[in-house]
Amino acid sequence: MILENEPVPGYSLPLLPGHVSPGRLERLLRAGTFAITSEIDPPDSADPGEVLKRAAIFDGHVDALNATDGSGANCHMSSVGVCSLLTRVGYATILQMSCRDRNRIAMQGEILGAAAMGACNLLCLTGDGVQAGDHPQAKPVFDLDSMSLLTIARGMRDECRFQSGRRLDTPPRIFLGAVENPFAPPHDLRPHRLAKKVAAGAQFFQTQYCFDIEQLRDFMLKVNDLGLLEGPGRVFILPGIGPLATARSARWIRDKVPGVHIPESVIRRLEGALDQKEEGKRLCMELLNQIREMPGVSGAHIMAYRQEHSVAEIIETTGVLEGRVPWYPGRNEPRDLDPESL
Repeated sequence: MILENEPVPGYSLPLLPGHVSPGRLERLLRAGTFAITSEIDPPDSADPGEVLKRAAIFDGHVDALNATDGSGANCHMSSVGVCSLLTRVGYATILQMSCRDRNRIAMQGEILGAAAMGACNLLCLTGDGVQAGDHPQAKPVFDLDSMSLLTIARGMRDECRFQSGRRLDTPPRIFLGAVENPFAPPHDLRPHRLAKKVAAGAQFFQTQYCFDIEQLRDFMLKVNDLGLLEGPGRVFILPGIGPLATARSARWIRDKVPGVHIPESVIRRLEGALDQKEEGKRLCMELLNQIREMPGVSGAHIMAYRQEHSVAEIIETTGVLEGRVPWYPGRNEPRDLDPESL
């Protein structure tokens, strides 16, 4: 069994100031490498082979995979289960944890269990309401929100204690993340909301879909003005992007998915294309190329629901990795010698 955070034979990347986890994602970000993350769609199945099959689509193209936690309030294999299966074979994972379904007792126990199985990255989410999903009759919990979950997770890691004050024998070594939406009004408050999450413990951020580069640039400038993008305590921001399949689906996402901003010009561009799916991929590539040149941006998070096979094409065509091949199961020899394979 190969764990994602095990020592790499023949190579040791030094821990930089602020380093808290043994995982590859944090090492890459602190080294200044432009990182790529994506999401695995958890199966409606208890078959571990299905998880590994879905992850293999991303081999050699992404640095870490998010395991979503009942996204859209729909039931799938758990995030902890997916992370456990993937870390056993060496993938770097990001454990998503939603406050909707569990109280603070369950979530603290889950953080310890996930860390013990090798999950090094935790993304804290408040979560969608149950009315949005396939079990609207379920009772929502929301004992915590993303801010309070970040605070508790940081206390477990840095102060070696549960929220109750009881001591931990061994703290979880985890890199803490959160989400932000630069495109939701009121826009001027969004950088300050991000700063509050940083104060609560967030060290990296993945954002909602970005289809408006100028608005993202304005957001990044304001975050920089708050002093959050430099120094040992800097945060790492990975804007979210993804290919749109059709103009019709883009309109549906804009109108039905809370917080997603898609300019009308993007929809008109898709409508005028001979092949809307290909045009959606071209748009995603253009956005990725613009994002990687933006000061303060540390990487990109590619969300390609039901278009997961397109991620490899997007990465290869843009050349965003600049020849770097992220490690994946089966790619053994460079992993032993080359720091770029971490």
